[in-house]
Amino acid sequence: MANKPITMSKIRKVLQLYLNGKSKKFISNYLNLSRNTVKKYLIELNALNLSIEELNQLSDLDLEKLFVEKPPVEQSARESALYKFFPYMEKELKKTGVTRMIIWQEYIAKHPDGFRKTQFNIRYNKWCKKVNPSMRMTHKAGDKLYVDYAGKTLEIVNKGTGEVTPIQFFVATLGSSQYTYAEASMSQQRDDFIHSVENALHYFGGVPQAIVPDNLKAAVTKSNRYEPTLNDTFLDFAEHYETTVLPARVYKPKDKSLVEGAVRILYTRIYSVIRDQVFYDLESLNQAILEALEKHNTINFSNRNYSRKMLFEEVEKKELMPLARTRSQIKNHAFVTVMQNGHVHLSADKHYYSVPYQYIRKKVKILYSSSQVEIYHKYNRIAIHKRDKAPYNYTTLTDHMATAHRHMTEWTPQRFINWGADIDESVKTYITQVLEKKQHPEQAYKSCMGILSMERKVGRPRLINACRRALEYGIYNYKIIQRILDQNLDQIQDEPEINEALPKHQNIRGKNYYQ
Repeated sequence: MANKPITMSKIRKVLQLYLNGKSKKFISNYLNLSRNTVKKYLIELNALNLSIEELNQLSDLDLEKLFVEKPPVEQSARESALYKFFPYMEKELKKTGVTRMIIWQEYIAKHPDGFRKTQFNIRYNKWCKKVNPSMRMTHKAGDKLYVDYAGKTLEIVNKGTGEVTPIQFFVATLGSSQYTYAEASMSQQRDDFIHSVENALHYFGGVPQAIVPDNLKAAVTKSNRYEPTLNDTFLDFAEHYETTVLPARVYKPKDKSLVEGAVRILYTRIYSVIRDQVFYDLESLNQAILEALEKHNTINFSNRNYSRKMLFEEVEKKELMPLARTRSQIKNHAFVTVMQNGHVHLSADKHYYSVPYQYIRKKVKILYSSSQVEIYHKYNRIAIHKRDKAPYNYTTLTDHMATAHRHMTEWTPQRFINWGADIDESVKTYITQVLEKKQHPEQAYKSCMGILSMERKVGRPRLINACRRALEYGIYNYKIIQRILDQNLDQIQDEPEINEALPKHQNIRGKNYYQ
């Protein structure tokens, strides 16, 4: 069996079965191959470090070059010098503006008897496929950052209950240097995802030209081959750091093969390292990940004399754009209709913000962060306010109001309280209670205006008595004051309380009678 020729389809089956978890014994029996034959191809597979996805992408011709073709037993000095030059060439091609022509000219200057341009390129392509068949694209330094989550989760344990919580594993890899960042996070939801991407940028100390996420919901609202719909909050994040979002294309594994390859390697270099440790919180888990990550980034590439970190420091770091001065604030959005009073209602805080009166009854978009509220109409920002989380209050710019409505902006709780105090202390107390009991500020202001205006109709004494009566009832609104006045209840005198001493009588026994 060992001497029988083996077809490419059978070689592919050997590799697929192994990558899907089958044992060498099973593969040998299932495919009717000797164990030594199976072992030979699996040794080659492990050396190439291929995933099942990368294997499936290879054509039969590629497989033949990688697993069947034998390298020359002996290399000439000319060929030996060429292949020693290729690792340097691979690193230089990652630099902006560097081309194969420039590198070949540099090579031929050092080796005048070297290979001409065509043979030089043919041999370089063959070398690339051999040493790293999954990486045929040349990634320019500072160009792209690939981000994704690992399929296998980590976990933290509750000390008190022993409950195990699954934890997501986030990975970000720079395209050129393959310098990698990883962290544990509670979920793949939008806020956690953006926080992880931002942590990655600060770990690298710079910003790439584009961020390439998989089509996860935190980044992509709706997938499309040509122009996917991106999450608004993630877009705001990208704008803050002046970069671009380029989601990986659906059903295009090569678009994300780099980060998937990084995930596969980190399974070995991080998961295996921390597998016997128990973590009780996210902080300690991330500390362990960071320590293992540093080792991963400083290990030399296979068949290279440099590491990810060395390549990053030498080539890619200087090509990254500078970080923004401040971290981004995650913005939420809401779509509302401008109310008749020229305000929008932010339901998250139950607060009202003004917009120019021209937009009354129009649909607008609210973008809000922890400190700021922005209001847009058809992509134009029409108002910006400092965020105020006081419920049922108004934030109003006078310039936003029509001339006829500007007097309403002068209505404040203190104005009504002072007005009531000028009349009587009991009126002040009652007005304060009305302001506290009404949930909507505008409703409270209208009630106070109605009550205080009663002074002109019925006079100050009657209004004072009506407020005192309403305070006794414990009812605080305009209608109760109106009812008291309409029914003249304010003029009814309360019957005096009888508090007379009991008469003395000789038949009444004193406290010492029974002593």
